Amino acid sequence: MELKGQILKLSKEVRWLIALYLLVTSIGFISALQFVNVTTENSPKGIEENYLGNEDDLEATELKFAKSEKQILNIVHAHMLSMSMLFLILALLVATTPLSGFFRKFLLLEPMVSVLLTFGSIYFLTKGILWMKYVIMISGVLMTLSFVASTGVIYYWLFKFKKYQ
Repeated sequence: MELKGQILKLSKEVRWLIALYLLVTSIGFISALQFVNVTTENSPKGIEENYLGNEDDLEATELKFAKSEKQILNIVHAHMLSMSMLFLILALLVATTPLSGFFRKFLLLEPMVSVLLTFGSIYFLTKGILWMKYVIMISGVLMTLSFVASTGVIYYWLFKFKKYQ
C-alpha cells in the first residue's frame, strides 16, 4: 500500500483531528522539555547530577540524590514505550506526505534511534559510563529537532491544498 501523498486525500474532519493531535502532543513535548530544563539545566553536569545525585558536592545549592535502579528502569521503560508510540504515529503521518528523499528517511527513522540512544544512555550513565551524558544531550537535541520538523511537515501538508478543506 502506497502511503506517500495520501494526506492530501483526507477529509476535512480527519485533517482537523490530526492537527489537534499534533497540537496536544506538541504541548506535551514542550512541557517535557521544560521539565528537562528545570531538572538538568540543559547541561552535561546537570544531566549527571539528575541521575547520579550531587551528595558529594559541598557547593551545591540544591541537594539531589542518586536515583535507584528501580527508578531508572521505570524512567527508561515508560519513556521508551510512550515515545516510541509517539514517534511511530508521527512517522506514519510523515509517510502520508508527498515529502521524499533523505529528509523523509531521516524523519521516519531518526526519532526512534534518538529514543533508543537517549534512554539507553541514561541507563548506562547510571552504570558509571559518564560520557553517556553527552550522548543523552546530542540525541535529545536530535529527537527534539525531529519532532519539530515532523510536526511542521505534517502541518504544512495538512493545510497546503485548500481544495481539500
